[in-house]
Amino acid sequence: MTSRFSSMSDEDIAACVLQDTAAYDELMSRYEGKLLRYVRRLMQLNVQDAEDLLQETFLKGYTHISDFDPSLSFSSWIYRIAHNTVRSAYRRLQARPQVEVTMEDRAVQHLAADVDIIKSTDRNLLRSKIRDALITIPLKYRETLELHYFEGKSIEEISDILQIPRGTVATYMRRGKQRMERFLQQHNPSPEQS
Repeated sequence: MTSRFSSMSDEDIAACVLQDTAAYDELMSRYEGKLLRYVRRLMQLNVQDAEDLLQETFLKGYTHISDFDPSLSFSSWIYRIAHNTVRSAYRRLQARPQVEVTMEDRAVQHLAADVDIIKSTDRNLLRSKIRDALITIPLKYRETLELHYFEGKSIEEISDILQIPRGTVATYMRRGKQRMERFLQQHNPSPEQS
């Protein structure tokens, strides 16, 4: 069923939320899947814990919708809220065991191409190696890689979401990829090293 908001932009819908709470339902349905995948990958959580963080994100978004500036990107705004929610949860859950999740092949291949690993690596092994490498790098680097490669966000959008300068985003991405390369080289030695 098509809602009356389906043809509107996210920013226009956000402007309607204070007068019509059904508008927020439309925004949640547009972002639920994207944000759930983002939260799960970033925190390596099971579905239930990720859904709890997603619910917390949407609740914060609804509570602070009057702070949203419709001249700006709603996508960046809601991702920033998710980012802050994840950061808070990260501090609370650091000692908690992590659950393995499956990553999208396209994003894994794109990221793998940028970190220059052996092309003949089996796809499942590649997915596992990328996941292992992502887990080992600091959260600040992982966030930029997740947002860019898995969420399709530009450097400008990531800068807005994380509230850091564009140059810092680029630096974090470069350092994150370098750390991943080092990890992958150490855990996937070339045939000459065998």
